[in-house]
Amino acid sequence: MKATKSDAYALARKIAAVLDEKKASDIVIIDLSEKSIIADYFVIASGRSTTAVKSLTDNVDEKLSKEGIEPLRRDGFSEAKWIAVDYGSVILHVFHEETREYYRLERLWIDGGNCEKYGEGA
Repeated sequence: MKATKSDAYALARKIAAVLDEKKASDIVIIDLSEKSIIADYFVIASGRSTTAVKSLTDNVDEKLSKEGIEPLRRDGFSEAKWIAVDYGSVILHVFHEETREYYRLERLWIDGGNCEKYGEGA
């Protein structure tokens, strides 16, 4: 059963909160519900090193797993420059800072009204 948009948003905020707690940088939540069928939200964050990228992602997985929320797919762990974790209605992207700057994933999806900054400096 597909999550409602409000359930998806709650999950996106929960993921963002875990990332913020662990000091991820530049956390954004992007509403894709009117733009794509792949997910309702992207949560995008950065880590300063490949170790940080893995740690941030593992921490989100651990916290959500305790609540019975398991990812459908995970990709990018071998190099840890860009890890994507698919939770169905929400896709988490954790980037190494340089990789995020290079790909600039946000620019493909943000239209001005569908992006929410989360955490410190938001």
